[in-house]
Amino acid sequence: MAEQHDEGAGGGLAPDAGRIDRQALDEAVAFTSELIHIDSVNLGNGDGTERKAAEYVAEKLAEAGVEPALLEKVPGRTNVVARIEGTDPGADALLVHGHLDVVPAEPSDWTVHPFSGEVRDGVVWGRGAVDMKNADAMVLSVVRAWRRAGVRPRRDIVLAFTADEEDTGQYGADFLAREHPELFEGCTEGISESGAYTFHAGGGLQLYPIATGERGTAWMELTATGRAGHGSKVNRANAVSRLAAAVHRVGEHTWPVRLSETVRAALTELSRLAGLDEPDFDAPDFDVDDLLPKLGPAAKLVEATVRNSSAPTGLKAGYKINVIPGAATAYVDGRMLPGTEEEFVATMDELTGPDVEWEFYHRGPALQAPVDSRTFAVLRESLEHFDPDAHVIPFCMTGGTDAKQFAPLGVTGYGFTPLRLPEGLDYQAMFHGVDERVPVDALHFGVRVMDRALFSL
Repeated sequence: MAEQHDEGAGGGLAPDAGRIDRQALDEAVAFTSELIHIDSVNLGNGDGTERKAAEYVAEKLAEAGVEPALLEKVPGRTNVVARIEGTDPGADALLVHGHLDVVPAEPSDWTVHPFSGEVRDGVVWGRGAVDMKNADAMVLSVVRAWRRAGVRPRRDIVLAFTADEEDTGQYGADFLAREHPELFEGCTEGISESGAYTFHAGGGLQLYPIATGERGTAWMELTATGRAGHGSKVNRANAVSRLAAAVHRVGEHTWPVRLSETVRAALTELSRLAGLDEPDFDAPDFDVDDLLPKLGPAAKLVEATVRNSSAPTGLKAGYKINVIPGAATAYVDGRMLPGTEEEFVATMDELTGPDVEWEFYHRGPALQAPVDSRTFAVLRESLEHFDPDAHVIPFCMTGGTDAKQFAPLGVTGYGFTPLRLPEGLDYQAMFHGVDERVPVDALHFGVRVMDRALFSL
């Protein structure tokens, strides 16, 4: 029997009755578990395979009467794209996308085997439980529920399940956007991962951050050259020493505060919720580092996005302990806020110095979506409808998603994977972490909210 829900405070938004049934809730859990069990680990540098996961998704779509297309740049790196036709052919299309690949996991570190997909004590365990096979499963569940209910959305919805998001996207969203842009014709907005989860901010305050921005990706390779020689000899042109000095400067650099529109909106809303005066960002004495501690636990949502960043992540040099190599290499994960790319490049030139060259290994744009849009209002209302205690805020993601690849096609992206989580479950720590897991009732909540949001949009 279909679960009935009142329309609530949404005014003219679509009612929920008749679409989400018990089968939809059960399928969200089963699909999450089964997708986790399918090996789609992405080791980077082209080493990965999403084929079996893509075939699984394609089968579930086909069963619902949605015709999937499987596309590959190289064998095994498989993407699935499908279009659900809306009732209004003149309306802009909506892109709903999620990735099928996951990062590696070491089973010996986990309480439950990371690729078992085990459902234990009301929780689904495994790699991808939050990043992001759970979201893929919820979307499949909603689409299939619509088919059973005999309903169609107003606007076309393009579904994209991608490969290679956990690396550069060259076999996934980048490949689709560059070589198959016709599949996304008419898409002006996109919905994907990372936002709309419960963030417990203390004192009973439940925040639901919806991602309306992403810092730009700046993955860099640093190379120092010098004079090769014997390790016992003094060498003032030692490539390893030159590189180490540059890496230290890059890693220890304190980047200046640069507040994007998304971060300003988040700080304004969080200040209000904390009982503080509205920040005057243009005041000469405004100090974001003074404001953040006053926000309590909620500061965690914004503190990493008030600046650019540059984190050294790898070193490679030498082949024998008594040989000074002629070159040494380092890798740095950099992130850039909107409008700061020129400053970022100039700063990196200064920090690396004359003896070290650097280049972008992979670069993606910083993104911002409007907070005052109808889309954000619909997403907010959909959360508040099912959780009256929700306080929805915009936020900027520290990292990036496939939204970067689709942005050049004119798609404005929002991070929206709704989950109502219990206090004590650190959602952000689940990403690429040990014991990644998601409660069953969080998936049920997510299916209901996702259905209402997508159908309303």
